[in-house]
Amino acid sequence: MVKAADMMIARRADTQARADVATWKMMAKLNGADTLPAEAQGYLAHYHARLQNNSEADATDAIIAEVYQAYYAAMGGNGAAPVLPSPSVSPATNNVTPFQRPKPKPAPRVRAAGGTGGASSRDTAGRPRVPAFLIFVLLVIVVAGAKYLLGW
Repeated sequence: MVKAADMMIARRADTQARADVATWKMMAKLNGADTLPAEAQGYLAHYHARLQNNSEADATDAIIAEVYQAYYAAMGGNGAAPVLPSPSVSPATNNVTPFQRPKPKPAPRVRAAGGTGGASSRDTAGRPRVPAFLIFVLLVIVVAGAKYLLGW
């Protein structure tokens, strides 16, 4: 019986093994395998030897299983590494979805004032609009009052 802690180690070792093997294969394709550690180069050599007799998928699965066993033991797993169900990756022939532009949002409607023909007394946010001229007049009154009261 496999304990929960061992199962957690097994999942972590499997994930790490899959990621490392994918990285090593990419490094080999980019002619950078000589920069990998000796252990990784050894696994790559086993991978290339298996490619002579097996398909790429079978060779990759075999190397992942080998690396998984080693990682499980290194991470402190007890006994033999449990067999994990392989991730179900269905080979998709067309897994690219076309880009679709989002539909434009409709422009906010401006309500006309009741028959006056002028602008609305409220903007789209529902707040009352204050004309710029009114603000200017109030500013002049404040400045004039300050001059008169303070004696500038």
